[in-house]
Order: sequence, then C-alpha cells, then structure tokens
Amino acid sequence: MGGFEGHLYPGLSFFLYGLHHAQLFSRALICNSPAQHPPCGARGRGPWARLWQVCDVGLVKILSACILVAQELHSLPRPFALLTKRYHQRDFLFRKQWQHITLYAAFLLSGCVDVASQHVLACRCVALEQGAQALGMAVLLPLMLSHMQDTEGVELRSHLLLTQVMFLLTLVLTAELWVPSELRLRALKAFLCALSGSWLMQLAFMLYRPMSGYKWMDDDHNDLAFVTTAFCCHVTCVAILMLWIHGCCWVCRVSPGPMWPVPHVLP
Repeated sequence: MGGFEGHLYPGLSFFLYGLHHAQLFSRALICNSPAQHPPCGARGRGPWARLWQVCDVGLVKILSACILVAQELHSLPRPFALLTKRYHQRDFLFRKQWQHITLYAAFLLSGCVDVASQHVLACRCVALEQGAQALGMAVLLPLMLSHMQDTEGVELRSHLLLTQVMFLLTLVLTAELWVPSELRLRALKAFLCALSGSWLMQLAFMLYRPMSGYKWMDDDHNDLAFVTTAFCCHVTCVAILMLWIHGCCWVCRVSPGPMWPVPHVLP
C-alpha cells in the first residue's frame, strides 16, 4: 500500500466495509435478529433482481482486490521478477510491491468465498465466510510488521498504530468463528474496520500530501505527538459515527420483516 493511492483506496474500502457492518449490527440489535446479512433472494423480483443479488459485498471485494493488484503490477518494471540472478545473487526484488499483492490476493480469496457461499452453495455457510475474513487479517499482520522494517519517525509511529488496530481486528474476527452471534463482537468488528480505514486515509494525506506542504520531521517530538493525538481523534470520531448510525437505524425502525427474513444458513 505504498504511495498516496495505495493508502487511500484500501482505506476507503475498509471504511465503507466498517460502515456496512455498523448498520447491519444496528439492525440486528434493534430487531433482535440473529441474521447478520439479508438473504440473497430477499430483494424483490423483476429484471434487476438478479443483478442486485450479485452486486454484494463479495463482488465488491473481488473488484477492489483486482484493481489494487493491477495497480501494483503496473508500478513494477518489466519483466516481472521475484529474484535477481545477477552476479550469482538471489536478492528479493520489489519486496513491498509483492507484499501488497500477497495481501490483496488474500482479500480476493475472501471475496470469492463470499460469492461462492451466497450464490453457489445450496445453503449459505457464514462460518466459511468468517474464516476467510480471519485468514485475510492473519496474512495482513506479518506483512505489516515486515513493512515497517525500514521506516522511522512519523511513518513508523503511524504504522504502529495501524498495526495495533489490525491486531485487535484479527482477534475479533478469530473469536467470531466460535461465537458468530455475539453482538458485541459484531460491534467491535464494525468499529475496528471503520477505524483502520479512516486511519489509512489519514496516512495517505499525512505522509504524502501534508496540508502544510512540508515534510514531517522524524526527530521532532511535536510531530510524533501530533500523530498520536490525530489517531485518538479518529478513535473518538469513529465511535461517534457508530452511535450516529445506530441512532438513525433506531429512528427509522429498520425491521427484518418481509424484506429481510432470517436466511437459512449453515452454522
């Protein structure tokens, strides 16, 4: 996720995914429903019904991952190579780009699992979808740690805070495999996804397009303190946004009624 676009686009995807789960959690809490997602066949009939069924979160994951992989491949010089053979060396080339591609491939797999579970299997298997999500985050953590090896100062501090959020999100997704109907885990997942996306978008502007027009000073304690303060502001703002979404759902009295019947899923 190098460069401005490499932080902005994944951050936007995480942020919107978190907002999506925030409204699903609010609907489940208000309506006292165990269903996290609407069933595939519950969005009406007509010529657009099939298209609406396919255009779900899984397909968005697949398209986003493919776009990001294409962006990374476009930034690599030709011919594509993993190792150099010059002078009898075996150096790993373009390690950050290949780390990004590995990460995007994990989320591409998660999107494929979502589509297969919702549109191919006879009964939707939510546990399979959650397992693919947990696997994607488990792949992300070691890549994030390796990604920070040659960073320092403001960039290191900001990525450490991001890694902290990703670690907590991995724990939540793993715990959700054993208690998939726990509403508190759903709330934490929505909050951490939105927070990681919000902070990634902040990193895009803070590291690559700072408002002051000047580069950050890695040895300046004021700049390092600003990073931590900005992260705490993001935590507060995302929490307020979650409460606002829940309040809107409560006012609108979103009900699973005839439009959102409880789907038949495999445990």
